[in-house]
Amino acid sequence: MRIGLVVPGFSADANDWCIPALRNLVRQLASVVDLHVFTLRYPGRPARYELFGARITALGGGEARGLGSAGVWRRTASALAAEHRAHPFDVLHAFWAGEPGFVTALMGRVVHIPTVVSLAGGELARLRDIEYGGLLRRAERIKTRLALRLARVVTAGSAPTIESATSWLGSRPPWRMRRIPLGVDLAMFAPADVRPGDRLPRLLNVASLSRVKDQATLLRAATLLRERGYAFELEITGSGPLQGELRSMAGRLDLDSIVRWRGEIVHDRLPREYQRAQVFVLSSRHEAQSMVALEAAACGLPVVGTRVGVLPELAPAAARVAPVGDAQGLADAIAGLLDDEPSRIRSGQTARTRAVAEYGLELCATTFHNLYLEVASGDAMALDAS
Repeated sequence: MRIGLVVPGFSADANDWCIPALRNLVRQLASVVDLHVFTLRYPGRPARYELFGARITALGGGEARGLGSAGVWRRTASALAAEHRAHPFDVLHAFWAGEPGFVTALMGRVVHIPTVVSLAGGELARLRDIEYGGLLRRAERIKTRLALRLARVVTAGSAPTIESATSWLGSRPPWRMRRIPLGVDLAMFAPADVRPGDRLPRLLNVASLSRVKDQATLLRAATLLRERGYAFELEITGSGPLQGELRSMAGRLDLDSIVRWRGEIVHDRLPREYQRAQVFVLSSRHEAQSMVALEAAACGLPVVGTRVGVLPELAPAAARVAPVGDAQGLADAIAGLLDDEPSRIRSGQTARTRAVAEYGLELCATTFHNLYLEVASGDAMALDAS
């Protein structure tokens, strides 16, 4: 079976962790299908190479905008058509329903290849106060609508994203929307043999330092916990445009002795960070799925976070959730785990069990493979016609 996978970016070499979840999925899928990856933007120059058992065609779009973007789309369409003529694809699959999705879905219709489009980010978000989300821009709305309407099947990694996408499918049958999460490498992300017994509990946040990840709410929650007499360390791992603003905020809140800014950590070193923590905390305003929450769960770490992505599906046994932007609710959820060590341990064990049962990389890849077989065989098309 031959699959064309269209993505915004992909690893330039084996040491490049560009979009780790896609890198892992490609490595897993390439062991069972003939996989050709077309990457629109990164690497930033045109190239053809092999990696993780897949063929890679980099279109070299880089930061091109406007007419430059149109050139990237034309090159992508030409590359897909040329490869299809030489060795026909059974299915095309795009990750992100904006640019990759609409180019792929249009091309699939032109050359009669069934197409799968996966929602994987903020395509259906509209957060005006922080200028985040694909729905804020007319051009992005058009691309997303085309991708979702033209795709044979649309997938997403969490129930909230499925719910958000339903209205975009028009009158098409509901089976066209499938919940298929991106999977976690369970061998890489696993519990430590012995979790360190630190002097202070360690709370861990892993995310870019940006408004959509909302570490400002996390810092306010930390202030509330300290005012209630809790002693702890908060480690914030990541980099981004709000680093200076957030550090200044931590200083104003007198949190400099509590917060440790770890900066960006290479993906294959993250398991150690999860294994050293007692609680993982996510403060995001939007997540399509949240791979970091699942990585933490796979490491046996109890999860506390806002009601986004997969977190409501993990709750209440494997995660505790609070409303988006609710510092008090976040602080209360963290305090509940800090106060009750047996409950914290059970929650972490349940999180690992759920990760293994529902979110492992092999399971994810197998589910996508089965979907490809269904779509390519015409079963999905027959249902569509009915």
